[in-house]
Amino acid sequence: MDAGAIARACAGRLWAEDAASRDLGMQLISIEPGRAILAMNVTDRTVNGHNICHGGFIFTLADSAFAYASNTADERHLAQQCAITYLNSGRLGDRLTARGVEKQRAGRAGIYDVTVTRDDGIRPGTTVEKLSELKPAFRPGGSVTAGNACPLNDGAAAVV
Repeated sequence: MDAGAIARACAGRLWAEDAASRDLGMQLISIEPGRAILAMNVTDRTVNGHNICHGGFIFTLADSAFAYASNTADERHLAQQCAITYLNSGRLGDRLTARGVEKQRAGRAGIYDVTVTRDDGIRPGTTVEKLSELKPAFRPGGSVTAGNACPLNDGAAAVV
């Protein structure tokens, strides 16, 4: 079995027993050796008294992305220490995506970066007519506009 197949098999076993992530509505989007992407929607059950996503739910999404990224080599790994910095808030209806990436590994110890971003994809009320009125983003006569450009920005993602 190659490393990708092992990573997917490990994720499948972990997901089968991961009631916490499943019950919170998380979705396992992608798994590769040392990498994982999970997503969840901010719902009325995950907002706090300020009507923003409770930080504990964002932390749990980040922790789940870490768990899947760190358990792709057929060995059990657990967190020893972690910290989170909240730069923005998630709001009701937002879709949050956590990307966990292995940075360094030595035996059963490793360092992982997890970034949680808000999906700023298609907004409610967007129509083909409105999109066709957008000007090219990079050069006159170009075809890339703010409406059809990739919502993932290279190096410009912010931690939610």
